[in-house]
Amino acid sequence: MSNLARNIQQQQRVDQTIKEERQIKIKIKKSWLTPGEKIMSVAFAGLVCFGAVHLISNQATIYQMNKEIQNVETKISEQKKVNADLQVQVKDLSNYERIYKEAKKMGLELNDNNVKVVPAQ
Repeated sequence: MSNLARNIQQQQRVDQTIKEERQIKIKIKKSWLTPGEKIMSVAFAGLVCFGAVHLISNQATIYQMNKEIQNVETKISEQKKVNADLQVQVKDLSNYERIYKEAKKMGLELNDNNVKVVPAQ
């Protein structure tokens, strides 16, 4: 009878292992995210990347425009300096004594009877 009891115990062990294998095979693997959530997360990541690239592109454009504005302002200030220097030269060259000397060199004479005063503007 001991053999018969051992056979029954072995049979029960085999049946239990088969049931455990079946239970193991029946288990369904559950993923952390559903396919819909995966698609949404990929779309969100894509939007974030697109937004970041767009933001950086806009900042680069703004930086370039500011650089151009500064260059133009520098040119304007340089041109104002040149204009101021030219105004000083105009005042020096339009001095009455200088004009009178140049006129004498060319042979012109001052006629007091024919002098007309022009009001300054």
